[in-house]
Amino acid sequence: MKAIAIDDEPIALEVVRTHASRVPFLELKAEFTDAFEALEFLQKEQVDLIFLDIKMPDISGIDFFSALSKKPFVIFTTAYSEHAVTSFELDAIDYLLKPFSLARFIKACNKAFELFNYRNLPGQQGFIFVKVGNEHTKVNFEDILYLEAGGNYVTFVLNERNVLTRMTLSEAVNLLPSDKFVRVHRSYIVSLQKIEKVERHQVTVGREKVPLGEAYSESLGILLSRRS
Repeated sequence: MKAIAIDDEPIALEVVRTHASRVPFLELKAEFTDAFEALEFLQKEQVDLIFLDIKMPDISGIDFFSALSKKPFVIFTTAYSEHAVTSFELDAIDYLLKPFSLARFIKACNKAFELFNYRNLPGQQGFIFVKVGNEHTKVNFEDILYLEAGGNYVTFVLNERNVLTRMTLSEAVNLLPSDKFVRVHRSYIVSLQKIEKVERHQVTVGREKVPLGEAYSESLGILLSRRS
């Protein structure tokens, strides 16, 4: 995986650099103390993962990542724990609280690598398997209307049935193709193909009404305009 690190503290970048050198599947392409220099880099180069500090002087890591039109995987790094919920709403792979150990860093990288490999499996185009109890159930993308989160569980609402599995919505969104599914609310992901109507505060998917969060309406509009 190709990665970059963004942090306004050079010492923090040195920690990421040192840890990254111990991870065989990770290539740290560049490091930035200036988020806007990193933005210029990302406009020209493609990366798979960003190690991103949250507290930076000119722009927060949360705002920086939200502004990216094409989002790589992200692992947030910070000395403050109060942003954990927000970071996972942005589908972060992990949240590393400084100072973090090599073991904790590798655990986060392994999570990213697992999802990276899953997305790039040959032939893995039309379905996923989700764990239901002690079994794994096949879910075809074309059958999915929407996903609804509740606690540590996600319900896949399909054409003919529902599938309840233990995972977070952030984990679920990373398993789905980003050109076919979009998050419209902190608790909902919908199939772009199944959207019938978009209103100010809700989306009609099939015959169901799904709430549309203000923070997600812009990205939904961009995706829909690309498909028109």
